Amino acid sequence: MGLGLVAGATLGTLAHVLAPGAAWVEWTVANVTEPAGRVFLRLLFMLVIPLIVSALALGIAGLGDLRRLGRIGVRTLAYTVVVSSIAVLLGVALVELFEPGRAVGARIERPAAAAAASGAIASGSGVDFFVQLVPDNVVKAMASGDMLAVMVFALFLGIGLAAVRTEAARHFEQAIQGLYDVVMWLLGIVIRLAPLGVACLLFTTTARLGVDVLQQLAAYVAVVIGALAIHLFGTYSISLLWLGGMSPLAFFRAVRPAMLTAFSTASSNATLPTAILVADQNLRLPSHVSRFVLTIGSTANQNGTALFEGVTVLFLAQVYGVDLSLSQSILVVAICALGGIGTAGVPACSIPVIAMILGMIGVPPEGVRLILGVDRFLDMCRTTVNVTGDLAAAVVVARGEKAGGAVHAVEAPGGRGA
Repeated sequence: MGLGLVAGATLGTLAHVLAPGAAWVEWTVANVTEPAGRVFLRLLFMLVIPLIVSALALGIAGLGDLRRLGRIGVRTLAYTVVVSSIAVLLGVALVELFEPGRAVGARIERPAAAAAASGAIASGSGVDFFVQLVPDNVVKAMASGDMLAVMVFALFLGIGLAAVRTEAARHFEQAIQGLYDVVMWLLGIVIRLAPLGVACLLFTTTARLGVDVLQQLAAYVAVVIGALAIHLFGTYSISLLWLGGMSPLAFFRAVRPAMLTAFSTASSNATLPTAILVADQNLRLPSHVSRFVLTIGSTANQNGTALFEGVTVLFLAQVYGVDLSLSQSILVVAICALGGIGTAGVPACSIPVIAMILGMIGVPPEGVRLILGVDRFLDMCRTTVNVTGDLAAAVVVARGEKAGGAVHAVEAPGGRGA
């Protein structure tokens, strides 16, 4: 994907500088690179609804029976919701402060359909908005692209799966797991086409807009990394001190192996064995707590992903000149925080979710083409934040639980990690 970014951006910039408005450039864009890029994006969009329904339902169902789990389940759920919301608010605040997408905003026009979608979301009273959150026909909601209603349906489906413990319900949950597995396999195939898709998308964009879009892309990357760093070392440190009773310095020393694994694999699921090992041997957390929190967290506590989605949605809204109202901004925060619960813990799985949110606020979903070339590196960074957040959550939830060694025994060996 990095090679696709460089190749597409370089060739597109050269075409824009050396042959501005040339017939052959326009023909290449209209008949080769733009159609190829659109096909790649449509393959991603095709998987949005089955991914959202299966991943979000399984993420909620994976919390299990909260009455049986007692305070562990309640603490995990409360911590996840609060910290994910803080992450999104932090990202949104930095985007609004630095406005990385404003410079190119006037140069990219929204299609009329996208503008109409924005107006539709903004219209209506607050009561009507909440009423429409509940679908009267979930199939119709899927067909019309009413993703909020689809997400509410997936939430209820997950709650039902967690509450009903019959054998038939478990078979149904396995069927949803099968749908999720198939969608993830298909998504993996699509992502393998990403280098070609990214090259075509970047050529199309830079051939039309020139190098300005690359400057804005660099500003966007800087905002994402800055927000992730503040959340990683700021929010987590405060939660560890205040809620977990643990030294942040000792914590970060202990979890280095998991952080490095997360950065190199860009997958929370692939890092799960290392994270469990770190929780057992370095943090010395009660195993019944750490394994529950870390297993659920690999899908349901994606703070870095929630933050990334919020920053990306607002950045692309700025690029397309979409000024969000307060209600729309709140909606973005809520959906991204919810997306942090239902996003799969494998590389690039937040892209379909971002495309879905863009369509809801009147930004063309095709706008994700601007960030695909840098997504892999940002995916590595946000996965590191996700995994570290899971371990921080395990420390917070484990405080006061008794099993094996002391919860804060990580400080006993002189602050040494693995």
